[in-house]
Amino acid sequence: MRYLATRPRLKVRAALRCAAVGSAAAAAAATLVACSSGNAATGAGTGGGSTAAAANGPVQVALILKDFTNPYFISMENSARADAAKLGVKLTVSAGSTDGDTTTQITAIDNAIAAGDAGIIITPNGNAVNPALDQAKAHHLLVIALDTVPTPPSTADLTYATDNFQAGELIGQYTAKRLNGRTADIAMLDLFNNQVVSVDIDRDHGFLTGMGIPVGNNGLNGAEPASGSYKGQLGGSGSYKIACQLPTQGAVPGGQTAMEECLSKDPNIDVVYAINEPAAEGAGAALKAAHKTGVIVAAIDGGCAVMPYLQDGNVTATSAQFPGKMAADGVQAIYTLAKTGKKPSVTPGLGFYNTGTQLFTDQPVTGVPSGDTTQLASVCWKA
Repeated sequence: MRYLATRPRLKVRAALRCAAVGSAAAAAAATLVACSSGNAATGAGTGGGSTAAAANGPVQVALILKDFTNPYFISMENSARADAAKLGVKLTVSAGSTDGDTTTQITAIDNAIAAGDAGIIITPNGNAVNPALDQAKAHHLLVIALDTVPTPPSTADLTYATDNFQAGELIGQYTAKRLNGRTADIAMLDLFNNQVVSVDIDRDHGFLTGMGIPVGNNGLNGAEPASGSYKGQLGGSGSYKIACQLPTQGAVPGGQTAMEECLSKDPNIDVVYAINEPAAEGAGAALKAAHKTGVIVAAIDGGCAVMPYLQDGNVTATSAQFPGKMAADGVQAIYTLAKTGKKPSVTPGLGFYNTGTQLFTDQPVTGVPSGDTTQLASVCWKA
């Protein structure tokens, strides 16, 4: 998402949320055993219940989002509703009142258990929902996470998500090739500097890897050599230095403030890595105010809101992710399991199902596969 919760790196790439509440949720869920066992859509979950029962009625699925305001999650809702309508799935949609509201999500999980839903698709607002999700799995609901692998990963039966390392890698490859041997004077605009968040590390390290810069420490940002030589994976090599590395909280104001501070330290910055598009937009505003031109600003997201910035050059390139596909795939997975008993599986070599990423720019570079904003318009996510 635009800024994500923690996702462990897992095997291959070892990378935008209440004890009392959890106990209450567990107690409430424990009273629902009889309810969940009698619904016609029950039996599609992890416990391998009766798929014959599910076949006798519409498959019931609960989609539980972080909130109803972020376009990222609205895109999930829209795609899930469209897919549910095609399949004849009875879809219930709910969300936290704000990003971080776990209490409302726990209530929605309890309601799904009580209704005898076949599965839950969730973008968790925090680890406080884990006990309720464990109860859902105990009642044979398939639990699918979207966007971010939960902590621990076993909280969900499967996660549909972007490979954030790969997304960073794409913009790193593009940047190195576009530099065409010029010195890279780099500003790294990360998510946080006071906590370790896997998406922050994944995207940051993916960018550096695509550029051909050693990351220094696989578990931390900012451990790469401050200067040296880069050698892009798809071509382009030269010298580099990391001029600054600052947090943005994944927001426009944070990106602008961080970029202003970076420029005060080094006015010759010619490359900006941004954790997401809002941070990149903020950085672009700071560069424009400083009358800086020709700076490569690379980000990750794929939201429709970035298109004007790509078209006017304030953002040079972005790696798009596809939240709608995550949600639609989740609906399909629960439907398929309920009707056939076939369980979904992870992408080989990863601990989740990779829903893909693609580079978009209106300033293409030979040898680096990309689409333009006309193509992005057909796949970007919007409200």
